[in-house]
Amino acid sequence: MAQLRHEYDEFVKRGAQIVVVGPEEAEAFARYFQENDLPFIGLPDPRHGVLKQFGQEVNLFRLGRMPAQVVVDRQGTARFIHYGHSMEDIPSNAELFEVLDSLAVPAQAG
Repeated sequence: MAQLRHEYDEFVKRGAQIVVVGPEEAEAFARYFQENDLPFIGLPDPRHGVLKQFGQEVNLFRLGRMPAQVVVDRQGTARFIHYGHSMEDIPSNAELFEVLDSLAVPAQAG
């Protein structure tokens, strides 16, 4: 989340809304977001409904959920999905900016 927070303004400039989904109960999740003054939306998912919908992996040997980044367009279509194999395996902000920028470009008439 630190990576997303670091360049949050760049995401906002591109019209993106960041939603962080976590396995914690609502109260614990809200407390974490308040204590860390996070600027984006936190969605508690203790029953793993969102996790299952997007096919995010849970690996108990690696302390729970594996990282996943999903870019969903305004019509609700997932345009980019990255499933990480460890907490270090996440796309860079630059890569996410490229995806967002490509969504902002009108489709070419063919």
